[in-house]
Amino acid sequence: MSEPAPAGPLVTRDAVSAQLRLLGVENGEILLVHSSLSALGWVNGGAVAVVHALLDALGPSGTLVVPTQTGDLSDPATWGNPPVPEEWWDSIRATMPPYDPLVTPSRGVGVIPETVRTWPGALRSAHPQTSFAALGPHAREITDGHAADCRLGERSPLARLERLGARVLLLGAGYDACTSFHLAEYRTPAPLVEVGRPAPGGGWETVIEVSVSSERFDELGHDFERDRPVVRGTVGAADARLFPVADAVAYAERWLPLHRPLEDFPYPHA
Repeated sequence: MSEPAPAGPLVTRDAVSAQLRLLGVENGEILLVHSSLSALGWVNGGAVAVVHALLDALGPSGTLVVPTQTGDLSDPATWGNPPVPEEWWDSIRATMPPYDPLVTPSRGVGVIPETVRTWPGALRSAHPQTSFAALGPHAREITDGHAADCRLGERSPLARLERLGARVLLLGAGYDACTSFHLAEYRTPAPLVEVGRPAPGGGWETVIEVSVSSERFDELGHDFERDRPVVRGTVGAADARLFPVADAVAYAERWLPLHRPLEDFPYPHA
């Protein structure tokens, strides 16, 4: 059986970089990118071409940042997509390889972040579940010092991105992927949870963390876009949105206590 013809449009590196500049991506800025390669269309060169295009638009003085999360380094008791048999849990905990920023692949964030992670010169933060990778002059400043007990809070790259005036680019991704909203969860009432993961030296450890959830982030994003200036456009076939990290965090700090109070939080807490 013959393969179906690829869905268009045909997208090239030069076209993506030109469209990013038209959208408003600026030479020399710091850009936190959440992305979907498939949303762009048929990209000649795939994720490599997209990363080249992002770096072209930012220029040599710009810094590209992506989430490189590893949610699979977690307690198998919480897995649901897919779940694993309960009789496996102890063995999984005992044998799960610890996080290594150089070799542990990202998961659930798409092929573009994984391409950035493995790009020559990329740096990656140390948190074993919610790391970020960065390329450019500010990469070390952004990724260093990501505390092991602070997934997405004040001692994570998100807070540094906020302070540095970075912007978010949603490239074919929705607001449910907007990690900046999670920083607001650390600044508003949120439950604490026990988080299990492989320990750095081997074995298993449990830490107490702020519970994070993207529950209702689509609604939050809708209201944010209604009330705050968000640049909208198209890159390839993908919807693109561009806005400051600081604006997203500040808006979410006001929105979350009103629309997602503690008693309605979707996950059980410690």
